[in-house]
Amino acid sequence: MKPTVKQLVWAQRPLIIALAALSLAGCQLLGPLYSRPDSPLPQGYVEPQASTLTAVPAAQMQQWWSLFNDPLLTRLIDTALVNNSDVQLAVARIEQYDAVARETSGNVLPTITLDNNNTRTRITGAGPNPVFGTNPRNDNKLALNGSIELDVWGKLRTANVAARANLLSTEYAREAVRWSLVGLVTNQYLIIRSLDGQLAVNAENIKTAQESLAMTQRQLDAGVNTALDVNQAELVVTNLRAQSLELQRQRSISEHQLGVLTADLSVKIPVGGLMSMPIPPMPPAGLPSTLLESRPDIRQTEQDLIAAHANVKLAKAALYPTLSLTGAYGGESKILSDLFTAPAKIWTLGFAASLPIFNGGRLNARVDQASALQKQAVINYQAALRTAFSEVNDALVNARQYREQEAVAESKQKTTANILRISQNRYQAGYSSYLEVLDAQRNHNEATQALVQSRQNTLTATVSLFKALGAGWDPEPLKKKAEASK
Repeated sequence: MKPTVKQLVWAQRPLIIALAALSLAGCQLLGPLYSRPDSPLPQGYVEPQASTLTAVPAAQMQQWWSLFNDPLLTRLIDTALVNNSDVQLAVARIEQYDAVARETSGNVLPTITLDNNNTRTRITGAGPNPVFGTNPRNDNKLALNGSIELDVWGKLRTANVAARANLLSTEYAREAVRWSLVGLVTNQYLIIRSLDGQLAVNAENIKTAQESLAMTQRQLDAGVNTALDVNQAELVVTNLRAQSLELQRQRSISEHQLGVLTADLSVKIPVGGLMSMPIPPMPPAGLPSTLLESRPDIRQTEQDLIAAHANVKLAKAALYPTLSLTGAYGGESKILSDLFTAPAKIWTLGFAASLPIFNGGRLNARVDQASALQKQAVINYQAALRTAFSEVNDALVNARQYREQEAVAESKQKTTANILRISQNRYQAGYSSYLEVLDAQRNHNEATQALVQSRQNTLTATVSLFKALGAGWDPEPLKKKAEASK
């Protein structure tokens, strides 16, 4: 009596048990599990952090741009996060690597195909071997064929780890693009608002210069001064108008750049004030440097490191045998109506093994290549941490120093305003020349413009600090996904 499939499988149970035991130890043969490299960072930041300012609530850290209380800025950021080309490209990459991960995860499952073959063949009757039976002959075959690679060494599971790490890397890359994009849009918006403030200051200066020009013209008509004073006053007005045209040119270009970021090339930003925008509170003091590990660019770099670690194990797995099971079950008969009868039943069950014996050192070379790439990934990860740490220190310096510079600029602007008023009174009373008024006007114009630029620097430094600390995105969903994929 012929043995059944169940009996054959049961007879192979020692082999199956041995393969299961090998599978448990297989991953360890390929190398240790991934562990995060030691952080090269100090415990805290070199630059002191402000402790007297109001701390930012954690919920607002994720949408720190709302601290500016500017609905237009919020709308521009929302539009950019949806329509920006870099964001859309990052989403397309995620779709690509998601498909790769799904393909890789399917390798651990068996492959099953349904094969059907119906032929009618006539064999020559005039050949050396006589034909017995029916000629031509029919052959009808229908069978399920299956095969599965036994993941004894953990190769398939390791490939799945690498694919999932690459997928997470692209997802973190998308968050890094969005995270960076928010900063770019905000800074470009602040530039436009700064130019608006400078244009407003310039308009006031032009008005004052035109009043001075009219006064010098009246004094010339009265014979009190000379044409030189009038020409000098005209030159001040001309210079201020030229400055205004340059500021308008810069504003148009900045508006165009904002249109590219938001994917709305027709965007028009109405005139607004910079000095009325609030200065957001600083993050609280005592933030640990390990906070940097939550930045999306750092998370992306670590996922690249995890993928590189898995690729080393994959290269090592190629040195071990490939084991697989194959089988088929179906029916074959010369008459189609007999295809599903018991006599027509056919089946096969097989075990295959393939072990590389000689390959000219190519497989070992691939292990060395993967190991070198892993070393590079470690270096990139640690370098990214150092860069992020430096960015926070720089942002802390800028945030503190620009706040102090703005206070100095405000004091200087008030002083130059007093000097201008006194010099104009002295000139009208005949105690000084018009050169003194011109010098006072120039100093006041420069001080007022510097005050607006100082406010822009203060706000931009705050943006850079929030960005450097990793604010502006929610790491929790991807963090849970990363933990689930381990």
